[in-house]
Amino acid sequence: MYKPKEYFVHCLLLVLTVLATTLAGGEWLYGKSILGKDERALDWEYFIKSMQFSIPFIGILFVHEMGHLLTSIRHKVKSSLPYFIPGWLGFLGAPSIGTFGAIIQMKSFVNSRRKFFDIGVAGPLAGFIVAFAVLWYGFTHLPEADYIYQIHPEYLDPDFKGHAEEEGYINLRLGYNFLFFLMEKGLADPERMPNMYEVIHFPFLFAGYLALFFTALNLLPIGQLDGGHVIFGLFPKQHQLISLVFFTAFVFYAGLGIINPYQDISQLLIRIPLYIGFLYILYRKVRLTNDTKWTIILLIAALQYGLNFIFPTLEGYSGWLLFAFLLGRVMGIEHPEVSGTREMNQGRKVIAWLAILIFLLCFTPQPFIFE
Repeated sequence: MYKPKEYFVHCLLLVLTVLATTLAGGEWLYGKSILGKDERALDWEYFIKSMQFSIPFIGILFVHEMGHLLTSIRHKVKSSLPYFIPGWLGFLGAPSIGTFGAIIQMKSFVNSRRKFFDIGVAGPLAGFIVAFAVLWYGFTHLPEADYIYQIHPEYLDPDFKGHAEEEGYINLRLGYNFLFFLMEKGLADPERMPNMYEVIHFPFLFAGYLALFFTALNLLPIGQLDGGHVIFGLFPKQHQLISLVFFTAFVFYAGLGIINPYQDISQLLIRIPLYIGFLYILYRKVRLTNDTKWTIILLIAALQYGLNFIFPTLEGYSGWLLFAFLLGRVMGIEHPEVSGTREMNQGRKVIAWLAILIFLLCFTPQPFIFE
């Protein structure tokens, strides 16, 4: 089915991605890098330890993509092998998780709502099961409470007041989602459970958390994302409207606080036109009249401005704006049409609502808070 060259390329990308995520894991887990010096250098011992992060993390992504691929093969839809995208940025001194994810490419035309649904939902469901198992293991096998002092011995110093004053030091706090919170409260020993600043030092928890993050992204009910396929399967006649509404809500939340009436007037004179221009870029490819696009854009900006007038400290998560850009300009927020809108059978409906539940459990409004 696939040529030897294809197997070689895809396997090479997989190996490079495992290598990249292992390097990234060394930085997050232990503060060690191959570019470091003395005690901060990533040696072979810590490289092997860092694979406790990279293997579960890439393993979850692999299972997710294989769910798509095997279902494509089952439905005789020609697809590529998974493309893993390595993305270690340590050589730039920038934080990264070692990968930009993985994708498969459907190479044949799909004119079936059932096939779109089955292929779309298979990946997140398969990956979620493995992510749940990894988190279960992570929460039930936490190291002793003094483990954190092996990574941060400075915490033992009674005069230590934190890294906030250190030049170039970045604190990362992970935000909660429902599933992570419920599993922590139900499974973890409170005496051993790290706070959300320290989860990055616990390989199985961090790998599982990132897997939930990617699962939620894929299950957003927008366009041609896996969640878009789910909504297309459930609501074939209303899916375009649902996608537009969710995309608009996503953008609205992401941009909260960008323009705030309590900002300096000179800032607002720059921010407002730039922000409105950015919103127009997001909606430019949407199949609406120009008047409707501008109405949505100006309503978003006006409502955000008004909310911040009433609640000055109200903020969304501006990090989502990049993903909104990818959705609006690259992937698109509309699902390809197929012939026929026959209702799905009961089993697929149950799976669809299960996928929506998984999305609600996994979505993190503010996943990565850098301080």
